[in-house]
Amino acid sequence: MTANAEAAALARPRAAPRGAGRRRRAARFGMLYLMMLPTIALVILNNYLPMFGVLIAFKKINYEQGILGSPWVGFENFKFLFATTDAWVITRNTILYNAAFIATNLAVAIAFAIMLNELRSRVLAKFFQSAMFLPYFLSAVVVSYLVFAMLGEENGFVNNVLLKALGIDPISWYAEPNAWPFLLPIINAWKNVGYYSVVYLAAIVGIDEEYYEAALIDGASKRKQMTSITLPLLMPVIVIMTLLQIGRIFYADFGLFFQVTLDTGALYPTTNVIDTYVYRSFMVMGDIGMSSAAGLYQAAVGLVLVFGSNYVVKKINRDNALF
Repeated sequence: MTANAEAAALARPRAAPRGAGRRRRAARFGMLYLMMLPTIALVILNNYLPMFGVLIAFKKINYEQGILGSPWVGFENFKFLFATTDAWVITRNTILYNAAFIATNLAVAIAFAIMLNELRSRVLAKFFQSAMFLPYFLSAVVVSYLVFAMLGEENGFVNNVLLKALGIDPISWYAEPNAWPFLLPIINAWKNVGYYSVVYLAAIVGIDEEYYEAALIDGASKRKQMTSITLPLLMPVIVIMTLLQIGRIFYADFGLFFQVTLDTGALYPTTNVIDTYVYRSFMVMGDIGMSSAAGLYQAAVGLVLVFGSNYVVKKINRDNALF
């Protein structure tokens, strides 16, 4: 070996022992890994172990034999959702209502977030923010009573005050199915818009003020600032929130469709969704396999929709994609 080769060999750094990099990372981030353990354990216990119950969707459950001992029935449980005459109605209602909820909550929440951000009085802003957020914490039972107080045929505020003042005859709202495709999005927005507006307001507050100062120097109006600065910088948050909601587009707010409508049979054509239909069917037949099949069907479709929507977003703008 020549002198130059020997010098090069001595100058070359020695390879680190196998696993040394992992040990260094463990020593450096060990406390963070330790802090993650409770969350990881919770996710495993709450989200992954229950997936064992997916087997129920493909079995005819016999409580004496248990899940593993019950006979396999393949896709028989899934046929119930598609073989009935109500399959198209409940699927249509679920998708259209959730699409309306997503669009309404998005538009109204962003509008309120921008208006709250423009309030110069922080006290008023906090008050309105809290007042809007309050309905989000109300249970479906409480909301159902509030709605009934507004729409009740005999003592409801709408019939006895508003319609009476306009000279219009009282309307039996709970026997008028065509009215609920408009009422339910309004009720849903009233209940949830406070939550979404807080999310968007937090994103708006995080926007650098220098953008607005530069726009103001250039003579941009408030409307121009909103369309050229606020909305474009809000787009990543909007995409994430929308994708999360799209993932649950086959899930309906059970309390909204069951409690708020008072489970009135006359409203089934326009308020019956997959969740309420499965619940009523389970209460009549007690078929847990069919209920599990419906849950798996909703989850699988939601997963496909999230990946599909994210793929479309990625094609349009990779930076706005969720993953």
